[in-house]
Amino acid sequence: MRDTLVFATVLLPFFAAVLAFLARGAAPRKLIMVATSLVLITASACLLSQGPFTLGASPIFEALVTVGDFTLLGIIVFLGVRLKNQLIVWLSLGQIVGLAFLDFFLADHAAAAPAFYVDDLSLIMVAIISMVGSLIGVYALGYMKVHEEHLHLEKSRQPRFFFFIILFLGAMNGLVLADSLSWMYFFWEITTLCSFVLIGHDGTDIARKNAERALWMNVVGGAAFVLGLILLQKGAGTLSLQALLAMAPEISAGGLLVVPLFLLVFAGFTKAAQAPFQSWLTGAMVAPTPVSALLHSSTMVKAGVYLIVRLAPLFVGTYLSALVALFGAFCFLVMAAMAVGQSNGKKILAYSTISNLALIIACAGINTPAAITAAVLLIIFHAVSKALLFLCVGFIEQRIGSRDIEDMRGLFATMPRTAVITAIGIMTMMLPPFGMLLAKWMAIESASAQFLVVAMLAMGSALTVLFWARWAGMLFSTPFGRPPRETAPPSVRLPLVILAGAAVILSLGAPFLYNRLVAPMVAMYYAAPGYAVSAGGMENASGVFWIYPLFLILGIGFVVALRAAGRISPADVAAPYMCGAQRDVDGHPGFTGPMNQPVAATPGNSYLPRIFGEEMLGRYANVAALALVALMLGGVLW
Repeated sequence: MRDTLVFATVLLPFFAAVLAFLARGAAPRKLIMVATSLVLITASACLLSQGPFTLGASPIFEALVTVGDFTLLGIIVFLGVRLKNQLIVWLSLGQIVGLAFLDFFLADHAAAAPAFYVDDLSLIMVAIISMVGSLIGVYALGYMKVHEEHLHLEKSRQPRFFFFIILFLGAMNGLVLADSLSWMYFFWEITTLCSFVLIGHDGTDIARKNAERALWMNVVGGAAFVLGLILLQKGAGTLSLQALLAMAPEISAGGLLVVPLFLLVFAGFTKAAQAPFQSWLTGAMVAPTPVSALLHSSTMVKAGVYLIVRLAPLFVGTYLSALVALFGAFCFLVMAAMAVGQSNGKKILAYSTISNLALIIACAGINTPAAITAAVLLIIFHAVSKALLFLCVGFIEQRIGSRDIEDMRGLFATMPRTAVITAIGIMTMMLPPFGMLLAKWMAIESASAQFLVVAMLAMGSALTVLFWARWAGMLFSTPFGRPPRETAPPSVRLPLVILAGAAVILSLGAPFLYNRLVAPMVAMYYAAPGYAVSAGGMENASGVFWIYPLFLILGIGFVVALRAAGRISPADVAAPYMCGAQRDVDGHPGFTGPMNQPVAATPGNSYLPRIFGEEMLGRYANVAALALVALMLGGVLW
């Protein structure tokens, strides 16, 4: 049974991807995508009922993974040559040499490391990938049809698109289920290749440029990963995560293997698009929206934070742990600030994603039971809410022709359902007692002993409220009268409704999630519990986060606000006053401007580019982030 479930989540998508590529016509491809999604969702749900278990692989599969490693790197070398990017070529060749040394000259690490080890953290990740990722794939069925109509393509590229989407899901499941770090590396490189192809899918100059940037930045991380594997094998004699975690007390006490751990953490930084590597993820916004949603919510970047959280028990109490917390807190604050300076909806989502990933990394560095609890809950709630918001922005963009939030002002008047669903996604990211704020509260509380870290987490959290509240408010400006009936294809509407419902239900079920999945995982690697569950919510020695009473208050407030809004009519709203120079301009408020000419009054937010602009702020952030990484490296070498 367990073998079948692992096969369904990891190997089946590889076969389904090939079928989707070979399918002729939209109907069979749609059937394959929907059927694969149902299998992945069902298999991941069944896996949640299983306890921890280890699963080996036959020598045939071991050989296939080894061949696959060299094949993938060969493809990346070819791409580097074609792109004329020497960094990609030489780093990939270096990985080939390193893997050859690891596989053929070091001890037989494969025999000592089972292929898969399934515990609660793996199960959480598989559920996120399979459920959220599958819904994104279904959404893409309706989205890509309209997307290609806008591109005026003579021949559809959907066979290749869905091939890599489904392959991505299988590779991510393999990555999070892998016990052998050499197997994890194989799936890690598949995600790198998939992201390159999907980011460059549209074939425009800017798409190709950003795909190349994503490739070389992730190749840097891949090189660090291979070097870390070599040093781990030489120092610990195994590449089994299970075996390494069993050695955690002696590793952290003696400072052993801190250098290879740093290299793996650095690989996680690049995959999670942390500064100074954030530009590959913000550049990925040129890709079709399902790609953006997949990269940000359930695949790729989550691989980076998964690896760091998975390794956290190995460096608890070390110099590396303290600097990982500081690095994560710094990136959390800076990326939240950069999101404030954006009006592009996708850019806001991109920077907020990098910021939240940095918060998860900070929790891994804080490395207490409460902090790890916060990290895992952040992974869960962020995946659902961020997938929902990306899909909403994609649908809105196709309808209004813009992804700028200034153009979404008063969206409720034209797209009421989507406006409400988008607002739900935004509320779950910032309001109590939704899961994201619950997890942020846990993160800040767990950092209370580290003043600089807790200060940056608090300031970053305040900035997130600013850009989320600004966006939500604009959606409902002057929504007077009865809104029109809004239509959308079922493949687009259904994922939006399911994800919106899931974001609320998961927040209501946060205590159950903690008791059933998170607490057992934390207890496996840390002596003390993270939190207790009370009748009203989650608590520890500092106090209680009252989940259900807060939901009741929020519900009452929503009903009161809805009733008040229903009593407002256009006659109750006064036109803006223009300092005595008011005049009507084409039926809209305006004023008399220079040369006595009429000027239409247009509302707009201030984005403070001199303070929060990505070019200015990003330059200093990258220098500071590089300094922190250099400090980490110097510390572990010393």
